[in-house]
Amino acid sequence: MRSNYKRLGDYIERCDEFNEGMEVQELLGISNNKYFQKSHTNTIGIDLTKYRIVRNNQFAFNRATTRNGDKISIALRSGTDCIVSPSYRIFKSKDEYLLNSEYLMMWFNRPEFDRYARFKSHGSAHEFFDWEEMCEVELPIPTPEKQLEIVREYNVIRNRIKLNNQLIAKLEETAQAIYKQWFVDFEFPDENGLPYKSNGGEMVESELGEIPKGWEYGFLGEIMEPINGYAFKSDDFCNNGAIPIIKIKNIKHPFVYVQIDTQYYNNEINKSLFRVMASKGDILISMTGSGANQLNSAVGQVGKYYYDYSSLLNQRVCKLSPKQHSYNEYIYQFVITNEIQANLLNGSTGSANQANISPQQLKSLKILIPEDGILEKFQKMGDVFDNSKAFQMLGKLEQLQSLLLSNMTKVEMEKEFA
Repeated sequence: MRSNYKRLGDYIERCDEFNEGMEVQELLGISNNKYFQKSHTNTIGIDLTKYRIVRNNQFAFNRATTRNGDKISIALRSGTDCIVSPSYRIFKSKDEYLLNSEYLMMWFNRPEFDRYARFKSHGSAHEFFDWEEMCEVELPIPTPEKQLEIVREYNVIRNRIKLNNQLIAKLEETAQAIYKQWFVDFEFPDENGLPYKSNGGEMVESELGEIPKGWEYGFLGEIMEPINGYAFKSDDFCNNGAIPIIKIKNIKHPFVYVQIDTQYYNNEINKSLFRVMASKGDILISMTGSGANQLNSAVGQVGKYYYDYSSLLNQRVCKLSPKQHSYNEYIYQFVITNEIQANLLNGSTGSANQANISPQQLKSLKILIPEDGILEKFQKMGDVFDNSKAFQMLGKLEQLQSLLLSNMTKVEMEKEFA
C-alpha cells in the first residue's frame, strides 16, 4: 500500500437496516451513472419489509457488476430516506471528520475505481463486487481540512455545470419552439418580416396537407448522409491519448460528452479514419440502445458535439452529415422531435432490451424540405445558439471536473489543491 493510501474498510461500517413496519415507501434503484433513480421493479405481491433502508448520507451499491457496462452502481443518499433491493449493500463513514462522505463519493466517481471494481469482481455466470472487496479499496485520505477544501472546489464546479446545463436546456427549448413555429405552423418570417401563413403566404397542396409554395416533401437521405462509426479493436483503446473515441454512452441528449472516463485512440490516425471524425457542431445519434425510453439509454439518442477538438466515432455511433451547412440545425431539430423519436423506436429491429436502427431507416424518414433561404436563416439562428457562452463553457467545466478527480491520486495533494 502506498504511504498516503488507506484501507477503506477501516473508515466505513455496514448499515443493515430493513424496512420493518413499512417505515419507508419510496423504492429506488441506482444507475451506473451513480445516482438514485426510480425503480422499475414490479412490487405487486413483494414483501417490502425485506428491503433495505438507505438514510441521508449513507452509501448504497449494487454488488452485481455483470452486464452493467464498465461501471459499478453506487450512490450517496442526500435527502429523504428510501429503500433499495435486499441485494444491495449499505454503508456509511464511521466518522465524517476523518473521512468525509462527499470526498469518498468523488473517489467512487473516478473511472479508475470502476475498473478496479470490475477487476475485483468474482463469480461464474454472474460477477459480484461485494462488501469484502469494498473494504479492501485503497485511497488517499488527506487531512479533514483538505478533504473539505477538495469537496468545496468540486461542488463549485458541479453547480456551475448544473446551471450551465439549465441555460443550455432553455436555449434548446427556444430553438425547438422556433422550429415548430417555422416548419410546423409555417409562421416563418416572410419578405416583410411578418409571420408567413397568417399574413397571406401562399400555400399549396401536398401529399401530407398544405405547405408553403416552393417547399416539398422528400426523404432525409436527400439532404444528409449517415456516417457509421468504426469498429475499433480492443488494442485501439487506451485511457489517455490524443484522440477521444465517442461511444454510445457519451451521447446524452442534447450533448455529446467527452468526460474523464472517455477512452482514447491508441495509434496514429490514418486517412481511413478521417471520415469517422466528429467536429464541433456535428450531430451524432446512437444506433443501438434500450428499446424502452430510459434516460440516456434509448436507441436514437441524439446529441451535438460542442468541443473545439475532434473525436473518433465508435461503431453504432452515427454522424448525420448534412449535404450543405444550412441543413444542419434543421436536421438536428427534426430528429429530436417526439414524432421522429417514436418513429425510430417503432421501426427499430432487435429485442426490447437491444433495439437497433439502420442508416437506411434514417435515410427513409419523410421530411419537409423548405426553400434554401429559410434554411439559411434558421441555421444562422442555430449558429448563434451554438456559439453562446453556455456551450463554450461546457467542455471547459467538464475538463476542470475531470482534472479535480484525477488529482485525487497525487502524492503531493497539499500542493495540487492549494
